[in-house]
Amino acid sequence: MIKAVLFDMDGTLIDTEKYYRICWPKAMAHFGYEMSDEQALSMRSLGQPFAPTHLKEMFADENLDYPAIRAYRKELMEEYLAKNGIEIKRGAVELLNFLKEKKIRRAVATATDMERTERYLKQIGLYPYFDEIISATMVEHGKPAPDIYTFACAQLGLAPEECLAVEDSPNGVMSACQAGCQVAMVPDQTQPDDELKKKLTICANTLDELKILFS
Repeated sequence: MIKAVLFDMDGTLIDTEKYYRICWPKAMAHFGYEMSDEQALSMRSLGQPFAPTHLKEMFADENLDYPAIRAYRKELMEEYLAKNGIEIKRGAVELLNFLKEKKIRRAVATATDMERTERYLKQIGLYPYFDEIISATMVEHGKPAPDIYTFACAQLGLAPEECLAVEDSPNGVMSACQAGCQVAMVPDQTQPDDELKKKLTICANTLDELKILFS
């Protein structure tokens, strides 16, 4: 029985991954690197310490200045969000209201830092829906390691198998699976391959389709 739903944020609750897909290559270009679209997509939900290592390996450069590149990418993201606003993903409010009525607990488990997570959720009115807000900065290893989901389950006082993780990206799915959670995927920028599909409890087109798991 599912007692809690743990939501990834970027690309799952809010429509921001499309901007990360643009901003990573722009930030890399600013520092003299050419990043392909496929490489940008590989960065989705990738946390510490994996992201710096991944970039250095992709560009075969041990001296790549990840903190500087990431800081510039964050500046670009803020510019895009200030210009375009933060859009809530289709079906998010409907599902959150449904879960609240069913008295199923709700948490956020995101790779984004706590300051931006809380600011974004408050800005779009979703903050009050959640019992816990968990940022990857609160654990040693970010996604795709299981730490964030293991920690989120512990904060809720629930076993991982009692929790459904909702993700949009392969790195997020791997994190939740390794933690032992049930996993729903609502793909955003890419569809799951056959191997990833085997790890999923359900794959849906929109968030509100997940209501079927509780009927």
